Amino acid sequence: MKYMRIDELDRLMPVPAYAAGGARGNLYCEPKPFFIDLQWFAAEDEGRTEEPTETKIRKAREEEGRVAKSQDLIGAIGLLVPALAILFLAPYLLRNCMDMVRFYFLRATELDPGRDRVVFGVFLSYFARLALPLLGIALAAALFSNIIQVGFVFTTKPLGFKFERIVPNFGAYFQKTLFSTNSLFNFFKSIVKMAIVGGVAFFLIRSDIEKLAGLQSAELYISVTTVAGLAARLLIFTALLLLLLSIPDYMFQRSQFRESLKMSRQEVIEERKQDEGDPRIKQRLRRRMQELLAVKIREELPKADVVITNPTHFAVALQYNRSLEGPRVLVKGEDEFALRIKRLAAELNVPVVENRPLARALYAEVEIGDYVPVKYWALIAEILKRVKTMDEYRRLAGL
Repeated sequence: MKYMRIDELDRLMPVPAYAAGGARGNLYCEPKPFFIDLQWFAAEDEGRTEEPTETKIRKAREEEGRVAKSQDLIGAIGLLVPALAILFLAPYLLRNCMDMVRFYFLRATELDPGRDRVVFGVFLSYFARLALPLLGIALAAALFSNIIQVGFVFTTKPLGFKFERIVPNFGAYFQKTLFSTNSLFNFFKSIVKMAIVGGVAFFLIRSDIEKLAGLQSAELYISVTTVAGLAARLLIFTALLLLLLSIPDYMFQRSQFRESLKMSRQEVIEERKQDEGDPRIKQRLRRRMQELLAVKIREELPKADVVITNPTHFAVALQYNRSLEGPRVLVKGEDEFALRIKRLAAELNVPVVENRPLARALYAEVEIGDYVPVKYWALIAEILKRVKTMDEYRRLAGL
């Protein structure tokens, strides 16, 4: 008999003196029969409150082969389509069955199954003609019912070896099979299925009870067709009702699938870091870019002939002389950098001209170091001409 040491638990859960023998230390207690640790039923997904991201859903689909689908929908279509196929192929199937029976009965005294291989060959031929069409239709129905739910998904990940499948987590197993919304839903769904099948069978048989009672004196063909027709109607009606039942099941499975993929806040943060980069690294890179841009502004702005502003949101410094192919953007900035460019331009006596449409257009369309498009040359020439005139006026005025 095994005993469980509880001296470490004693400081968290005090043991009465009469139960512990009036002493503390190496205490032992005998476990009760049928004892089940409540930790077995602890929620594994505790704290998973965030909706799954598209990345999480894509990984579950492509890497793990996990998708939201209803097995009831697959089963209902897999029952309905072959049943309809049997109904439409009934003359073909009956004709082949009769040919097979006729072949063997006519040669019952001539062929020896132990020696004549033709017996087995003919059987395979008739079997292929009878079974292959139905098997092909059933396979197509199964593929169709999967494709309409999840599309084309192929992965071998679910077939991989997992040690936890051999040594399961009993707590998770009991929780999933006995104490979960999914298990309760499946329990009531099974009851509804049995009620559907039993109810359809009851009403169909009761409607044909007189025909079935009179089959004992009917011909063989009439008996076979009557029973076959009843069986076909039973299959079709049952499949249609199960197909209707599979619609809420599909919605429930989608809900449970998203629930199983829910993430904790930490998982969302880690995934965002992987997709977008660590925010701290991005912040350092942004700060470094700002430093480099500030250095470039100080180096390039003295060469500028004019600064065109928005006036507060954008600032673009332009350079133009006869050696260049056209006006060229030296530096540009937005918001804080626009203010820096304006302040430094004032210190360096670089003219600042306000032209909101042109400043916005140049900031959006022209990169630093590139030439301005020809469509803006006339407007820039007018601005440079006005700036040159102002410079001449200031020079003459001695300013």
